[in-house]
Amino acid sequence: MEVIRTLVDRFQHRILEYSVPRANQVFVRLSREDLRDVVRFLVDEGFTHLSAITALNSGDSIEVLYHLSGSSILITLRVTLPPDDFTIPTIIDIIPGALLHEREIHDLFGIKFEGNPDLRPLILPEDWPADTHPMRKKR
Repeated sequence: MEVIRTLVDRFQHRILEYSVPRANQVFVRLSREDLRDVVRFLVDEGFTHLSAITALNSGDSIEVLYHLSGSSILITLRVTLPPDDFTIPTIIDIIPGALLHEREIHDLFGIKFEGNPDLRPLILPEDWPADTHPMRKKR
């Protein structure tokens, strides 16, 4: 997987960790500050299919996962947000199809995607109580 070697070499001081649990599947942990640069690099390398953006809530933090594929390889970018700052930069200018994924994660987890001009409710009703996010665990 040449693209993974190139990714690790290019971003070696910015990737917090990575693993290859099985052939053609890669997990990369990085900071939110590096997310856009890594996504842009991957798109330029042919990882143009964003299959999903998902989130996991551990109670103390929320992890946002970006699932990108290309060349029969699935790369999952993992970004952990601290409990006092659930914001992350948008990627819709790099991958326009991320818009609905970001709106859904905003609805359910309350994550603010900085730079996304359309974070109106996607799943929840318009009159849903503000700052109430059904997938966010109570601390």
